[in-house]
Amino acid sequence: MKTSHVCAALAVVAGLAVPVSAQWLRYPTPGVPRLPDGKPNLAAPAPRTADGKPDLSGIWEPEGTKFIRNLAADLKPEDVSMHPWAEALYKERLSGALSKEEPDANCLPQGVPKINAAPVPWRIVQTPGMTIILYEAFGQWRQIFTDGRPLPKNDPQPWWYGYSVGHWEGDTLVVETTGLRDGGWLDIDGSPQTDAAKITERFRRLNYGTMKIDVTIDDPKAYTAPFSVRVNQKLMVDERMDAELIEFICAENEKDVEHMKILGEKK
Repeated sequence: MKTSHVCAALAVVAGLAVPVSAQWLRYPTPGVPRLPDGKPNLAAPAPRTADGKPDLSGIWEPEGTKFIRNLAADLKPEDVSMHPWAEALYKERLSGALSKEEPDANCLPQGVPKINAAPVPWRIVQTPGMTIILYEAFGQWRQIFTDGRPLPKNDPQPWWYGYSVGHWEGDTLVVETTGLRDGGWLDIDGSPQTDAAKITERFRRLNYGTMKIDVTIDDPKAYTAPFSVRVNQKLMVDERMDAELIEFICAENEKDVEHMKILGEKK
């Protein structure tokens, strides 16, 4: 990674490296299946809600950090085909020339699906008509409506996290998101995302401690064809206490943007 590109990631990485501390020591979440030694039984069956749907609730974090750097890290180069303008922009971002424009380096939202790959905890709150995701990173949140409404078709105001609706296909929550802002970054490397993008996430809790999210990027302005990736998540829980989200104010005592500007001027 270029030095200037490292600077672009400092604002987010500095916060991501902070471990979750114990606000409520030895106050475990009720209902967690336990092994005889007291450790959580993460291989136990996934819990279910009163209506029989898988319960995705809990605090999750991604397994590994490679997807925040490059969302397509597990794909072959030919699996992700960009239009010429998008490939040129990607290469410019990757070189570090546009590092200071990365949203999260400026304490702006990371967008979908990038934020799900960031190594920071996030909580799912599941209700019958809406699933809410609370992200520790930057104190962001998403509303996923599961009450049967369609995606908005009236040219809505673009949002950083777009507009999301979900429905169940068996044990999988399928979430479709549109209405995203133009000029997005899918990862730190700078894979482009436009306002034409439709993001489809398929959440499936495999057991108590593991969830997989299959993500399909369909962005005809930037890519010649849709492509899909998988980002596995693990539940944050141990035998002594259960994790909670902490306050993360990105701009508090922020010092990196000015350094990025200085570095950019020296190039």
